[in-house]
Amino acid sequence: MAEHISHVLVVDDEEEIRKILSRILEQEGFKVVTAPNGQQAMQKICFDAPDAVLLDVRMPGLNGMEVLKKIKEIDDNIPVVLITAYADIHQAVEATKEGAYDYLAKPFDNNEVVWIVRRALAEGELKRNLKSINDSYSGNFGLIENMGPSDMIARLVADIHRVAKSDFSVVIIGETGSGKELVARAIHGDSARAEAPFMAVDCGAIPEPLLESELFGHEKGSFTGAERQKLGKFELAHGGTLFMDEIANMPPGSQAKFLRVIQDRKLYRVGGVKPVDVDIRLIVAANQDLQEMAVAGTFRKDLYYRLSEFTINVPPLRERKEDIPYLAKRFLDLANIELNKVITGFTDEAVETLMSNNWPGNVRQLRSVIRRATLVVSETITEKDLNIKRASVPGLAFSPKVQGMPWKNASLSEIVQQSVLAVEKEVLNEVLRFTGGNKARAARLLQVDYKTIHTKVKKFGIQQNGENHGDKA
Repeated sequence: MAEHISHVLVVDDEEEIRKILSRILEQEGFKVVTAPNGQQAMQKICFDAPDAVLLDVRMPGLNGMEVLKKIKEIDDNIPVVLITAYADIHQAVEATKEGAYDYLAKPFDNNEVVWIVRRALAEGELKRNLKSINDSYSGNFGLIENMGPSDMIARLVADIHRVAKSDFSVVIIGETGSGKELVARAIHGDSARAEAPFMAVDCGAIPEPLLESELFGHEKGSFTGAERQKLGKFELAHGGTLFMDEIANMPPGSQAKFLRVIQDRKLYRVGGVKPVDVDIRLIVAANQDLQEMAVAGTFRKDLYYRLSEFTINVPPLRERKEDIPYLAKRFLDLANIELNKVITGFTDEAVETLMSNNWPGNVRQLRSVIRRATLVVSETITEKDLNIKRASVPGLAFSPKVQGMPWKNASLSEIVQQSVLAVEKEVLNEVLRFTGGNKARAARLLQVDYKTIHTKVKKFGIQQNGENHGDKA
């Protein structure tokens, strides 16, 4: 991993002092940025927070003490070393009680400058590491840090905080890659169950014959291959939170058993005869509107009403584009660490491309694009490096028509429903023809999960030459 180059901000209204300190620190391998006054210093801190600040006490406009207070309000982990004349040492000592790390008295010794800055940087790194550890154990998953600082995310955080303290079941609706599991973990982390387990299940990834065993567990010998007793996710999450992703893909038979367990708070392992008490908080997620599915009869109404005590909608990235620059910079920083690189940023054209894209894969797609670009470039990410391509299917052009005179025997809603089904079938036929029957690739092109494609292919009785049934990788 590349060695991190510490970033030091020098703030002093005397140009000669700024030059001297810059020269001393740059010779030691630090990156140095300077500011002649408090106002410019705050602008630089807000744009690109330094690892440490050398700050003159006496300056026109915002003085050092006022700047110190503002820095601590922004990030208490940034160490601040005050630069002061001998006459102001008492004031500098008092400032250490207000959050300053230390002080340098003019005229200063070069070795003392380096020594104090190194200690300050070490202190700042230690505080950041401790904060990271504390956040991990306290359940604070930094939703704004991970999803962005937009007003939409701020409202999302408010909803999470509102429901977390209750024990309500929560339905999270959002597109693939929008951050539904992050939201679920944040609810758990802010709840009274935060110290108990958080268990996640992807209902779309587990074959139907194995789903009940995965959820409820099984007894030894209950079926071929059951060589020992196995606890299901319900029991493993006892006292904590069970998060069920892609709940819309749960088969109808399993939905009935699932409803019985959450109503009775008791379950029977597969092959078991003794009830097991369970105490969990349920959070489910879907990339479809469960209420519409319940009305259409494709999801049990009684289960929907039982689960939807509180609903959270996660906005797609295209509706909160102000988060894109922040997230792009965050993903670039993470990729630099992972790939042992020092990519400096994005060109203006690259930023424009990021902002103009609709991001059908949402935050997950954005991270993948940035990570790949970081791998292939050596300095700055350009528009070409992003290599953003919209998924397209050649030949997928059609104009469905209503045949004959259907209004003689059907209502408008029935006609529309049949037309939608016809369009859906035609799209699936065309995409599967394009992919050679590869359902996994078709799912990626249509931005749905694999099980949805598989279910609809069976529903419409679609058969494709060269169809690949083992393509779920």
